[in-house]
Amino acid sequence: MIVDGGNFNFSGNPRYPSFNEPDDSYHGLVYAEQAVPFGTKCRAQMMRDTGAIMSPQNAFLTFLGCDTLALRMKKHCENAKKVAAYLEKHPKIEWVRHSSLPADPYHARAQKYMPEGTGGMMSFGIRGGAADCARFMEALKLVTQETHVADVRSCVLHPASTTHRQLSEQGLKDAGISANLVRLSVGIEDAKDIIADLRQALARV
Repeated sequence: MIVDGGNFNFSGNPRYPSFNEPDDSYHGLVYAEQAVPFGTKCRAQMMRDTGAIMSPQNAFLTFLGCDTLALRMKKHCENAKKVAAYLEKHPKIEWVRHSSLPADPYHARAQKYMPEGTGGMMSFGIRGGAADCARFMEALKLVTQETHVADVRSCVLHPASTTHRQLSEQGLKDAGISANLVRLSVGIEDAKDIIADLRQALARV
């Protein structure tokens, strides 16, 4: 737990350049100029970069969830493999990245090191741009828009306009994040239901 009363004077102190110099990763924000400099830096920058915000109750629930992790991971992997195969053949999808696909550059390594499944995380590109991705995500009914991943529920995100929106166009390019990239975390729902939701949403694009 971090408690900051906002009473420490960071302003102009050469010992704390990260508080007095503009943070280019957060639109040039100068933390020393904020009402609560340390607390603002923790929430705006450190929480974004490192996470570590789990409350005691959430930690307890996560610990309980570990008991069924093996069962859930099998379902995540099975569903993701089916979803990736479906998306790969869809005419409105430009590309799919999931190592269960034979065409994926990491497929051979996945078969060697993860023979029982490659997880539920994948990304794919919708033919078009950010506006097309937005229409697709807004049309989803079962799959939700979330920033977190690996939930039991399937969820999507458009990184270029959310988690990585503070990067420049060149920064996005360097990170491999295109305007049409959608991140999908496949949950443990019935694979047919997930695919049906993706199908009807893609029909809106």
